Amino acid sequence: MPAATLLHLITPAEWRTALRTGAVVPPSLAEVGFVHLSTADQVALPADRLFAGRGDLLLLAVDAASVGCEIRYEPGTHGDPAAMRFPHAYGPVPTSSVVAVSTCRPGPAGTFPDPPEPPARADHAGRLRALADSLPRRVASAEEPVTGGVAVLNDDVPWAPALNRLLVDDSTPAQEIVAEADRVLGGAGRHHRCVTIRGTDPGPVARELGRSGWWVQHDVVMAREVGTSSAPDAGPGAEEVPLDAVRELWAAAWRPDLPADDPRRLRLADRYAVDDRGTDLRFLAVREGGHADGEVVAAAALFLDGATAVLEAVETAAAHRGRGHGNALLTGALAVAARAGCDLLALDAQADGTPRDWYARHGFTVVGERWSAGLER
Repeated sequence: MPAATLLHLITPAEWRTALRTGAVVPPSLAEVGFVHLSTADQVALPADRLFAGRGDLLLLAVDAASVGCEIRYEPGTHGDPAAMRFPHAYGPVPTSSVVAVSTCRPGPAGTFPDPPEPPARADHAGRLRALADSLPRRVASAEEPVTGGVAVLNDDVPWAPALNRLLVDDSTPAQEIVAEADRVLGGAGRHHRCVTIRGTDPGPVARELGRSGWWVQHDVVMAREVGTSSAPDAGPGAEEVPLDAVRELWAAAWRPDLPADDPRRLRLADRYAVDDRGTDLRFLAVREGGHADGEVVAAAALFLDGATAVLEAVETAAAHRGRGHGNALLTGALAVAARAGCDLLALDAQADGTPRDWYARHGFTVVGERWSAGLER
């Protein structure tokens, strides 16, 4: 039986181009008339042949049923097993058929291992895990193996924990995480330590880090389908704006423990300019009174990654809360995600926070959890 989810190798720059145009259109489409696809047990063959040793590749998980063109299973090139048939898409692959994007890295010998089976369209949790894991790696200046996972470093925003952190499995002892964070993050001159702990039971490791003085954050991952139910009632509508339009609002709301003019506070939003290199990042704003020249009183960031959208940094100025601006941002996010071909909108909410209940009332359900921990130096 043909696989329901297929894979396509691509570079981060090529993926960013595809997101802008709405379709994956590699040179092979003009050269031989089709887009090369693979199953999970095939993809190492073209990866080794075409990209041996390359450390920046991505794997697109393509929902075969929604590609919209014929997919034929045909022989590969010279050197491939004679009995093996590869899926070929005879037309552009729309980004709306890409349900997940993950990293594809070679092993120590420079060859590529078989990846895990990609998530299907209905596997919302798997899709969101892939995005959370791959985005900081897509835009990293460097990544380094650590016990239980990998560390990412970004020299453009060395102060940003989201893009300079460890990504490790929950089987990694807390003391190993501390040592590896000191080795890699400290060795790179970072003034913070930060880790995301992955797996089925990250809580105990995170709490152990908390007992050693690290802050601990426990979020639930919430998601809802796009376009399946009505959008919330809203006040003045949200509009798409450039990053500079929302910078002042975020700087005023974030890190209130720092002075208002502290450079660490003023530059917090700059990490989004880096994130935008790896995916399609939009900024939504609500202006006072709905006027085109009004003050920005609410804002959010919206990541668009194929069929998956993620809402982040939803913020309303304190003096303007209770006026439906959060509803307006959510309505705007749903509209932008629908136009981009996304079928899933997700976000993180504090596990014990009030916003979690607000999102639940607006159609979001919990599909997973995320544990992070960190320390300021």
